[in-house]
Amino acid sequence: MVNPGSSSLKLAVVAPDGKVLATETLDHVDGQVEERAITEVLERLPTVVAAAVRVVHGGANFTAPTLVDEKVIEALAGLSDLAPLHNPPAVAALRALVATRPDLPVVVCFDTAFHATLSPAASTYAVPIHWRTGWGIRRFGFHGLSHAYAARRAGQLLGRPLGDLALVTCHLGAGASLAAVDGGSSVDTTMGFTPMDGLVMATRSGSVDPGALLWVMRHHGFTAAGLEAILDRHSGLAGLSGEPSGDLRAVLAAAARPPAAGEKAAARGMGVGMDSGIDNGIGSGLDPERARLAVGVYLHRLRAGIAAMVAALGRLDAVVFTGGVGEASPAVRSGAITGLGFLGVAIDEARNEACRGDDDLSAPDARAATLVVVAREDLQIALEVRELLGQR
Repeated sequence: MVNPGSSSLKLAVVAPDGKVLATETLDHVDGQVEERAITEVLERLPTVVAAAVRVVHGGANFTAPTLVDEKVIEALAGLSDLAPLHNPPAVAALRALVATRPDLPVVVCFDTAFHATLSPAASTYAVPIHWRTGWGIRRFGFHGLSHAYAARRAGQLLGRPLGDLALVTCHLGAGASLAAVDGGSSVDTTMGFTPMDGLVMATRSGSVDPGALLWVMRHHGFTAAGLEAILDRHSGLAGLSGEPSGDLRAVLAAAARPPAAGEKAAARGMGVGMDSGIDNGIGSGLDPERARLAVGVYLHRLRAGIAAMVAALGRLDAVVFTGGVGEASPAVRSGAITGLGFLGVAIDEARNEACRGDDDLSAPDARAATLVVVAREDLQIALEVRELLGQR
């Protein structure tokens, strides 16, 4: 399978039992992939019976895994402006695969497809009708492959049918989003028309009042492209903390350094642990006060988002953390769940600190579970491909 990023293609061969047999990484330039490079990789990798390409944005028409032909490739090329960093290399990889191995079934799997089940009330923006029906402005949602796998794995961890469960899945990484999953179907999510909406992310702003953006354009001369660059690459944790990459590990380390006199209570009020880190140099160049504010904003938005997803569900069986941050940061998991006791969630802090993989972190008296699931979009993609091709 091929997973396109903004500057590289990650390739992996996945066996029917889920074992990853081989991996490769190819660089691409301006979204272009050389057919020769794909051919050479296929010759090195174990024999494959089908190929899958992850596509970030399928627009309104691609709502399920789809077998690739030239019409599909051309239609996807027309969606490139919806995800300009990720869709073009995916299209280039598709073209290269079809050209080099015309006998190989190639399937596209979409990050937006899982959210195709959103109701009109959940997917519709309150904008003029021609924006919606003529220009296709609506909420799509993203990280669908991760949310789908996390929900499915949560059912296994709880020993209950997925169809019976109401879950909030939290994909937390450099990009971040939540989904309300009812009976295995997405009923709400935090991202919208683009992956810039919703939660605070590493370098992306998340939700911002559109009036504020219009004000900045009017008063400070920003073009649309300039504003997009700021919101996409210089906002989020990066803009809040001053850490250029927005790496949450560095921000948490800086936030954990002792505050100035009189600041400790305020830091605790933002959900920042004061004893949760060893100063190993990470984040040492950051202003601790800015870092604490960044963590406070991040957790405030995360907690509010989880509660909103529960409102969309009307009930809650589990909160599920996945993604690089969701899997690896006990401080974020604890900070998110703290304050949500009214939803019936509570965690065992010892298990939270010791967690190193798929696990149930719930406190004994919790009415709803708190789970960690290691992100495996590759397994979700493999499942979708097998189901489409009848290879069960």
